[in-house]
Amino acid sequence: MSNEVNEQELVEVLSAQTKVAPAVIRLVLKHEQAFINQAKANAKGEIDIDNDDLVDYVTAQRDVKLDELTVETILDAEMDYLMDKGLAGYID
Repeated sequence: MSNEVNEQELVEVLSAQTKVAPAVIRLVLKHEQAFINQAKANAKGEIDIDNDDLVDYVTAQRDVKLDELTVETILDAEMDYLMDKGLAGYID
């Protein structure tokens, strides 16, 4: 199993699930990646992302014209996709 995410497939799946245009989903994912890149890993090398903080960060970006619920729906669908592929999970 590869740890690579097929971005085209991811965007298509998220667009189908959320009914949001692929270009808008790419924009949300771009800002999400910027937020994650700024996050600090813990002693185990894991990055704990607070979903509310992430949604707030994405919706605060000038080029994002979505409400919080739509951004959260996109991010939740992405997490489901990544967990189905075995690429992400929640820290208890």
